[in-house]
Amino acid sequence: ILSFDYGIKTIYGIRSGYAGLTPGGGVEPMLLNPDVVDTIHEVGGTILGSSRGRQPTEEIVDTLVRMNINVLFCIGGDGSLRCARDVAEECLRRKLSISVIGVPKTIDNDLQFVGPSFGFETAVAEATNVIRSAHVEAKGTQNGVGLVKLMGRDSGFITAYATLANPVVNFCLVPEVDFELEGPQGLLSALERRFASGKTHIVIVVAEGAGQRLMEGSAGVDASGNVLKKDIGEFLKNRITAHFKAQGVPCSVKYFDPSYMIRSVPARGTDAIRCYMLARNAVHAAMAGRTNCVVG
Repeated sequence: ILSFDYGIKTIYGIRSGYAGLTPGGGVEPMLLNPDVVDTIHEVGGTILGSSRGRQPTEEIVDTLVRMNINVLFCIGGDGSLRCARDVAEECLRRKLSISVIGVPKTIDNDLQFVGPSFGFETAVAEATNVIRSAHVEAKGTQNGVGLVKLMGRDSGFITAYATLANPVVNFCLVPEVDFELEGPQGLLSALERRFASGKTHIVIVVAEGAGQRLMEGSAGVDASGNVLKKDIGEFLKNRITAHFKAQGVPCSVKYFDPSYMIRSVPARGTDAIRCYMLARNAVHAAMAGRTNCVVG
């Protein structure tokens, strides 16, 4: 779009996220042209790489000036777009003619006001394969439990949508809705009641950020200051196994943790179209002279 619609000849791909815009980043940008990105839609992830951790806004703007960059497209979630806002405001403070356009991207789909993030529908579709396998494994043994942990630190959109798309799921656990493990209204009692009703298998899908208060200790924070989550999947697997063993009830828990597998696949179908439309409108916004905005 930049090349053919607007005739832009010099387009840099900044490697390693914002770290690539700092003197100490240690990575060189790559030149992008239609030949380089010709089949990019067939590749998952990012050809540029990413990074965590806050970078100095002043140094980023200094690099933009030094490289004579006058349009910056920033793709990412809350942290990435907050940084984009800071860069845009610093450019305005210095009275620089640099346009900064944000493109929302988070697999957790937890950015408000912009609709679904591209890649989300693909992740839900990919999770279907895992849930299908969990269902088969759970049905293949006496009192079988298929337990699937999906991505979602503070929001359970992938888990909830994957559940809606797969009626074989019996229990859906998300960070937004607290749940008990013990007691008559707890998860373990609910599993007992399902087996007691004559059902021979159970499928549970849990978001990685669910049930954090049930586990002791702290997992610390990452380079961007996000609180790391304790492993709810392993925790539930061990507690469910121990619970039924203590009761002398045979139970086999098959645990699936696809983690980044559902995020690293190429965007498909309407997701690919959404990528294209976001890209087009981000370019049009930048070339119209807008800045400090997000395309949705």
